[in-house]
Amino acid sequence: MYTLLKIISSAAIIALVTEVARRFPTYGGVIAALPLVSILSIIWLTVQSEPNEHIQRFMIGVIVGLPATMVMLFVMYVAMKSSIHIVFAIGLGVVSWAICLGIQKAIAGVFHISI
Repeated sequence: MYTLLKIISSAAIIALVTEVARRFPTYGGVIAALPLVSILSIIWLTVQSEPNEHIQRFMIGVIVGLPATMVMLFVMYVAMKSSIHIVFAIGLGVVSWAICLGIQKAIAGVFHISI
């Protein structure tokens, strides 16, 4: 039951954001940048009685992923501004995201921090 409710609520949020973005691109972007997925995930983890420590580790994972996500979005923006097709722009973004996460992990390893 939880899975179906999660799918329906996620689909509704995506539909709402894309509809707003279609009419008002800047506002759609601001809404898309909200941590809706993170908040929903935290709520669902709580509803499913996950331990507090598990939810805290999830939140740290979200924080760790933020810089790489920002790099990915910036690379996609620059690629599309340079008239690169959306499929290739997304590909470049995903590759830059993976590279950024790799760099973060290497830096964390130097300081003996577990990511």
